[in-house]
Amino acid sequence: MADDESLVGPGRIELLETIAETGSIRQAALRMGMSYRAAWNAVDAMNKRTGKVLVTRLAGGRAGGGAVVTEAGLKLIKAFRASEKRHAAYLLKLNARLAELIG
Repeated sequence: MADDESLVGPGRIELLETIAETGSIRQAALRMGMSYRAAWNAVDAMNKRTGKVLVTRLAGGRAGGGAVVTEAGLKLIKAFRASEKRHAAYLLKLNARLAELIG
């Protein structure tokens, strides 16, 4: 959360990962079944809410443009995925404790 608004979630992290993999916001959007506009709006919102550039666009031209997930973006992906793992481990532990109490 940032300023009471969602900063990232699984979908936005997947978008960042797909941009990193494809080197393109457009290709990432296509792969994820979303419009370029929706993908760019998500990237722009994350950039603004974090106050950091998570994705930079490369100038077009004959070879075309592209996009790069910055070091800040890669750190965000890593932190989110680590948090997911900790959360999943906690839920497993909680479920085991509840099963002990019930059964």
